[in-house]
Amino acid sequence: MRSEADRPEVGVGSTNPTKVRAAETVFSRLGFHRVAAWPVSSDVPAQPLGREETRRGAVMRALHAQEESGARMGVGMEGGVARSPDGRGWLIGVAAIIVDGRVLVGYGPQLLLPPTVMAAVEAGEELGPVIDRLSGLTEAKAGIGAIGWLTGGLVSREASWVVALGAAAAPLFHPDLYRGSPIDGTWPAP
Repeated sequence: MRSEADRPEVGVGSTNPTKVRAAETVFSRLGFHRVAAWPVSSDVPAQPLGREETRRGAVMRALHAQEESGARMGVGMEGGVARSPDGRGWLIGVAAIIVDGRVLVGYGPQLLLPPTVMAAVEAGEELGPVIDRLSGLTEAKAGIGAIGWLTGGLVSREASWVVALGAAAAPLFHPDLYRGSPIDGTWPAP
């Protein structure tokens, strides 16, 4: 059994370096420095489609990471693709934090996907390999990601995860302001 000093404060449901660094950035601002990566399942398809499936993947990663690591907090980040009512395809990112039985969720920047990319994803391909093929990169999802490549490097994948995770963590930065809101213990973990 792991001692309290050896137990991570934050279990991240991914070993992807961009997600782990984003978690380290956000949680270090909150005073938590023991962050550990855990290879867990999202319980959704490898390429989530739609906001709800992407959100569910982030929450399940957070839940599994917390359970498997024994950490006080579990963190999950899930990238997905969603189609808007006007038919356009969007890259989306959702981050979830599970702490004290609460589920905190935040969203990252949304980016319009080129029609050819959206068509490939809807035909069953994962976004990462599609971006690798179009960009000539290898494993872009572990580096600049689709968002980095499509924005000419202006927005990195890591930065987009910091935004999503920072948005989810807002109640942790200002607990008094969120007291009594739906995220104050009334959103149970799945």
